[in-house]
Amino acid sequence: MADQTQPQTTATGWRTAHEHSILPAIGRPQLLLDHGRGAHVWDSDGKEYIDLLAGIAVNALGHAHPDYVAAVSHQVATLAQISNYFASEPQIHLATRILEHAKAPEGSAVYFANSGSEANETALKMSRRVAGGTRTKVIAVEGSFHGRTMGSLALTSNPKYREPFTPGVPGVVFVPFGDIAALEAEIDDTTAAMFIEPIQGEGGVRNHPQGYLTAARELTRAHGALLVLDEVQTGMGRCGAWFAHQHPLIGEGVVPDIMTLAKGLGGGLPIGATVTFGSEVTNLLVPGQHGSTYSGNPVVTAAGNAVFDVFERDGLVGRAEAVGQEFADALAKVDGVVAVSGAGLLRAFEVADLDSHDVVDAALATGYITNAVTPSKVRLAPPLIIDDADLMAFVDDLPGILAAAQKSAPTPTEA
Repeated sequence: MADQTQPQTTATGWRTAHEHSILPAIGRPQLLLDHGRGAHVWDSDGKEYIDLLAGIAVNALGHAHPDYVAAVSHQVATLAQISNYFASEPQIHLATRILEHAKAPEGSAVYFANSGSEANETALKMSRRVAGGTRTKVIAVEGSFHGRTMGSLALTSNPKYREPFTPGVPGVVFVPFGDIAALEAEIDDTTAAMFIEPIQGEGGVRNHPQGYLTAARELTRAHGALLVLDEVQTGMGRCGAWFAHQHPLIGEGVVPDIMTLAKGLGGGLPIGATVTFGSEVTNLLVPGQHGSTYSGNPVVTAAGNAVFDVFERDGLVGRAEAVGQEFADALAKVDGVVAVSGAGLLRAFEVADLDSHDVVDAALATGYITNAVTPSKVRLAPPLIIDDADLMAFVDDLPGILAAAQKSAPTPTEA
């Protein structure tokens, strides 16, 4: 039998192996993680961490949830991949559940992709069919992040992501965050669509000012443009509602034309979804105009159904709202935290006179996985099954983490 020996992955060897095998487009990893259980993970040296990032808001059920493992194991042993020439029961069941929880009207539909970027690519292609394909202008918001593929990258605000790959998809313009007057001045009858995150993720877990989503809905409707809500990060219960735009303090009753999903939908396996609201939008694409070999893959849609099953049985959406607010209130009382943003269990706390990267490093050394989402903000998106005690442990340890970050910060003469 062929030698199945794995490459050296100990603390002394895995970094070198990674450097010589993984494309350097991805930043250098912090740890080699070995296994997880619930909201806890262990690295290759056996050190335990509380996971407050969940694969960037992906692992809604945490790690190795028994129901999730059983569902995926059963499906992969039954039917793993069938292409898009055929349908499977998990695919149809998951699409039906998404539409039901989205309260989508008759004629709505779901297209399954492999990521959030691809879900947004699908929505962008659909926008090219508005008004018979005569419109190319698309509006996005400063601070937005919609993906890294060429189409979704054009919708992503941060110049460091876009500029190395210009020229990108033409027709995209960015409006200032939260500025209704600027949006009114920019949108017109040549606009095909507006893309917006109900809460900006990579932009710093920023909540739009009250009235902004309502204005976006009214203006897009008045000009015959699509309103696309990117719920890749905010959807699937993360913000205390099935989808963030359904939360009264976030979505203000707004109903989109298209919603995009990913991350928590697959609970750890890669899946995206483009959800249309109404037959007029559904029919913008006809057979042959879009597709993917893995669209609606049986294994990942079985995983999605397992996520829905646990959410519905255990009331995780309502729990995210209640526990998330308690967590945010406790964070806001910590000395050195100047603001807390977000909703549910998608949160960021802002620190004064500290680099968020130093805070994240200090948190990791203390046993917590977090993310520096902006230079002054730390993002927290734990599994929705996380114990209250794990969240409060972080709050209790945060003063020490901030003190350690302060000590590690360079002095003015070193900087």
